[in-house]
Amino acid sequence: MARQQPIELFMPPNMLKAKAGGGFGGVDMNAIKRAEAAMETLKGDFSGMAADGITALSAAREAYAAKADPGSRAALLRTAHDIKGQAATSDFPLMGRVAGSLTKMLGEAPQGTLLPMKLVDAHVTAMQVIHRRNITGNDDRIALALIAELDSQVGALLKK
Repeated sequence: MARQQPIELFMPPNMLKAKAGGGFGGVDMNAIKRAEAAMETLKGDFSGMAADGITALSAAREAYAAKADPGSRAALLRTAHDIKGQAATSDFPLMGRVAGSLTKMLGEAPQGTLLPMKLVDAHVTAMQVIHRRNITGNDDRIALALIAELDSQVGALLKK
């Protein structure tokens, strides 16, 4: 009978566990605190970024109103999408919801469809007001009612 070779087990080091806070299942609380501080800094910076975004959105709206072609529509969509993404990580969630509604309309309406400028303008104006009045949080009743109406109008437009 042949002699069996001994089995040797090799256990590679768990580098992910080491990076997440060591081998005892702990988490590096200092890293979490640094990340939270960085997020707070970004939130403070968003008001300025939002002002730039609103300016860009207004310019994209003007270009689309002047010539409603695929290029101007894409630029308006891109700008609204940027605002939606920035607002999601800041204290302007309602602005993000309005930008999301505009993004949905621009992205889902068939190409070549002339979008109602009154509805585009309502979205742009809503974001301007939210920024100007510094409406943060999710509990402004008037803004929530406006968002519900914008969503309803976009939904009706997309069902046609």
